[in-house]
Amino acid sequence: MKPSILVVEDEPALVELLLYNLEKEGFRAAAASDGEEALLVIAERKPDLVVLDWMLPHVSGLEVCRQLRRGAETRDLPVIMLTARGEESDRVRGLEVGADDYIPKPFSPSELIARIRAVLRRARPATASETMAYAGVRIDLATHRITRNGRQIHLGPTEFRLLQFLMERPGRVYAREQLLDAVWGQDSDIEPRTVDVHVRRLRRALNAPGEPDLIRTVRSAGYALDKPDS
Repeated sequence: MKPSILVVEDEPALVELLLYNLEKEGFRAAAASDGEEALLVIAERKPDLVVLDWMLPHVSGLEVCRQLRRGAETRDLPVIMLTARGEESDRVRGLEVGADDYIPKPFSPSELIARIRAVLRRARPATASETMAYAGVRIDLATHRITRNGRQIHLGPTEFRLLQFLMERPGRVYAREQLLDAVWGQDSDIEPRTVDVHVRRLRRALNAPGEPDLIRTVRSAGYALDKPDS
């Protein structure tokens, strides 16, 4: 699953440049133009990392970062701050409110992407490597091989992406619409109920007779990858 990056910036030309370069480098990228919009987008669909400008309309980047660090769901969300302010005291202030890294303007897209990769490696070591593991399930991202307790599991491409996404944050419940956006893409015309079909296929492949069901269904909410009775 491609890491998702939210760019929070009010300069349209810079946003266009960053989105182009992020997508070219294999990221999924979206944008918000002010602090209020950023908080709404993050609450609806949490990204893997936020690139956050210091000076924003309505709610400043510093305040956005403070609110993210206070939230239970977002306190560990990686944040890289962008700013035209290059003073050491400003860099210290940005880091003190919880930013993981700080890049003064002007900067090159290649530098930002290198910083993003470095922060993601620290924040998501399981997905920065080529393997993921949870509750006896192991995914080799390089070879697309999946095992559960040593047993080989065969999945179609959609079920593979679905499992990979769920394994990035085990225990978290995702609505059908969130899974559609993450696995099929935001521009997909697929009906939300299609998610149920692919979850059933994933469940059949993942759970052999006698093995605990690792796919938890939460009525009227969605699905999670979860250890039974955890």
